Amino acid sequence: MANLSAFDLNLLRVLDALLQERSTVRAGVRLGLSQPAVSAALGRLRAALGDELFFRRGQGMEPTVHALSLEAPLRAVLAGAEALIATPVPFDPARSEARFRISGSDYFAELLMPQLAERLQTLAPGMRVHLVDLVPDSYVDTLDRYEVDMAFIPQTDLPDWIESRPLLKSSFSVIARRGHSRLARAGLAPGDTVPIDLFCDLGHVLFSPEGNASAMGDAALARVGRTRRVVMTLPVFSGVYRAVAGSDLIALLPTGLARHLAASVGLELYAPPMSVPLAQIVMIWHRRTAASPAHAWLRDQIAAVLAPLDEGTVAGDGET
Repeated sequence: MANLSAFDLNLLRVLDALLQERSTVRAGVRLGLSQPAVSAALGRLRAALGDELFFRRGQGMEPTVHALSLEAPLRAVLAGAEALIATPVPFDPARSEARFRISGSDYFAELLMPQLAERLQTLAPGMRVHLVDLVPDSYVDTLDRYEVDMAFIPQTDLPDWIESRPLLKSSFSVIARRGHSRLARAGLAPGDTVPIDLFCDLGHVLFSPEGNASAMGDAALARVGRTRRVVMTLPVFSGVYRAVAGSDLIALLPTGLARHLAASVGLELYAPPMSVPLAQIVMIWHRRTAASPAHAWLRDQIAAVLAPLDEGTVAGDGET
C-alpha cells in the first residue's frame, strides 16, 4: 500500500489522463509530457499501487478492474483540488472557452439548439456546446462518469447528488399528414378533437427510446378503458413525424414541437380524445458542478430559451 508522505501526487494526474485516453502518447499530449515520461510514471504507479493498472490490447491500453475502480473517485479528488487552488474571478461569458456536453432527445435539437447557438454567438462566442443522444436509463451514470455535464429528462426520482431545474411542461397533440383521408372523411378540420373510436382504430407511431410501447398516451387511454393500435416505435422524434408525414399513421407529439415543424413537414394537428397530463421536463446536473459560474450561466441561458415553450405557465398544472 502506498504511503501518502512518499507518494508523488503528480502521478494521480498521469493516472487520470491514462484512464481517459487509454494511450501513453495521448496522455502525454494532454499533460504536456513525453511518451517516455508517461511510461515511466506508469511504472511508478504500478509499483506504488501494487497493480498492473493497464495492459496492452491491440493499438491501445486496457485498464484493469482495479484501475477502473479508481476512475470516479480519482476525478472527484482532482476536481476538488482544482477548485481548492483556483483563484476566484468574475465569470465573463464573452471570454469563456468552456466546453459542455448536454444530453437530450432530438426535441432539443429542434427547439433549443438553434436559438441557443444564436445566444452563444452573441454572448459567449468562445463557448462550445455539444448535444449528444440521451441514453435511456443511463443518464444518471453519464453525469457521474463525467460523460455529460447536464441532461434533459422527464421528471422522475433522482439520487441526492443530482440537482435539477424544471424547464417546461408540454401538452400533446395528434399529428397526421396533410389531407389524411380517414380524418377528412370523418369531417374533421385541423384543431378538432379526433373521436376516440377513430383514434384507437388508426395505426400509431410511438416515440420510444427504450423500444417498448409504454407511453403517457397509453396510460391516458387506460384510464378510460381503451387501447390504441401501435404499429411502429422509433427512438427519435424526427423518425416519428417523418413516418406520419409519409403514411396514414398518426402519433401523439409534444405540441410545441408539432407546431414548430408542421408546415415544413406537411402535418396537421388535432386534439386527442382523452385527457393527457402535461409532461414535465427537467434539466439535471451533478452537484459537483452546481457552483461552476460557466455551468450556472449556461443553465440560465437554456432555461431562458425554453421558457416560451412552457405550457405550464399558461395551462397551469392540470391536464390537457
